[in-house]
Amino acid sequence: QVQLVESGGGLVQPGGSLRLSCAASGSIFSISAVGWYRQAPGKQREFVARIRSGGSTNYADSAKGRFTISRDNAKNTVYLQMNSLKPEDTAKYYCNVVVDETNYWGKGTLVTVSS
Repeated sequence: QVQLVESGGGLVQPGGSLRLSCAASGSIFSISAVGWYRQAPGKQREFVARIRSGGSTNYADSAKGRFTISRDNAKNTVYLQMNSLKPEDTAKYYCNVVVDETNYWGKGTLVTVSS
């Protein structure tokens, strides 16, 4: 019912910046929230940031002050601006949307922070 495509991942140096995009299509007329999660090899998937339909946002402690989630309603796209990247930010980043209390996930985009 809902399709999500993440993009923008890649290799960046510590202290660098990257902007991830999540483009949504399908039955997306009633999106309640969009979030970003990440999963490093051998670790559990963890919450990074979320934006709700009303515009409110929240962040994981590890992301506060460095990451910013935003949206472009005309493009049905949500962004995650990541600044001051650290090696521990290395992970596959996944987009999650909530539509009528149902969760949908993208396939993820890989972010590698290394010198």
